[in-house]
Amino acid sequence: MNSECSAVKGAEKLPLFGFLNVYKPQGLTSHDVVARMRRVIKIKQIGHTGTLDPFAEGVLPVCIGKSTRLIEYLADDKEYLAFVKFGIETDTYDLEGEVAAVSDKKVLEAEISEQLKNFLGEISQMPPIYSAIKVKGKKLYEYAREGKEVEIQPRKVTIEKIELKNFDFASQTAEILIKCSKGTYIRSIAHDLGKNLGCGAHLVKLIRTQAGSFFVKNSIPLENFETPEIVRENLINPVKMLDYPKIIVGDDEHAKIQNGVAIANNGLASGKVVILIYNDIINAVGLTDGKKILIKKVF
Repeated sequence: MNSECSAVKGAEKLPLFGFLNVYKPQGLTSHDVVARMRRVIKIKQIGHTGTLDPFAEGVLPVCIGKSTRLIEYLADDKEYLAFVKFGIETDTYDLEGEVAAVSDKKVLEAEISEQLKNFLGEISQMPPIYSAIKVKGKKLYEYAREGKEVEIQPRKVTIEKIELKNFDFASQTAEILIKCSKGTYIRSIAHDLGKNLGCGAHLVKLIRTQAGSFFVKNSIPLENFETPEIVRENLINPVKMLDYPKIIVGDDEHAKIQNGVAIANNGLASGKVVILIYNDIINAVGLTDGKKILIKKVF
């Protein structure tokens, strides 16, 4: 694990508090990962950021203890490796669905690269009907399973980068790197790419390689977390993963913060989220307000 993901200093003396960079395997839900961690360390206060479908694998940030209260402050951009099969379209937009259409058309590498340019920037994306988005209080996949039609509204998402990494003409399968905003459906990109190329396509494999400040190169396979000691050894200090101004506080300020009392703001503009640090650990999250820092969350 590199310096950006170093374990919490003095963690053996502290309650479990921090993040884990877990590599989720295929076949498990994100909730399954949380449930497994709860069984291992015997505490309920565990959460995750950025749900991964059972079909997908890769980076799943897991928050332990009171660090669950920091989820909203984590960066939410994502990066994926998407493996797309051309010539076959499915109703779920991935290999777990029923075949909806088949084409004999063969696409070329240059055609794929050219079409990918249309996905760059802010785009309007239609979510898959087999998704957990709710319409009138009901998840879309529930309408789909019941065979009922429902109006789906497109959503704005941002594709920061989309790049063809590899293409096998014989199998008509492409490996595509996608860096995108929260809420992007990679299945929809695969489906829409196939439509644009006139041959249909679906997603056959998906690996999340980045979630905010969590990278696949530093991730640890879920099966490695067998004991509380292993969890503790691999806890990441939240201080290192939050991209906000950080202020180290002394004993007097710490006492005020513990009672929710505002402390002095020395020069930061109003409306800024700040991380207050005491003894190398997050003491609180504050919000600048003129000459004061208001205390929003205490740890």
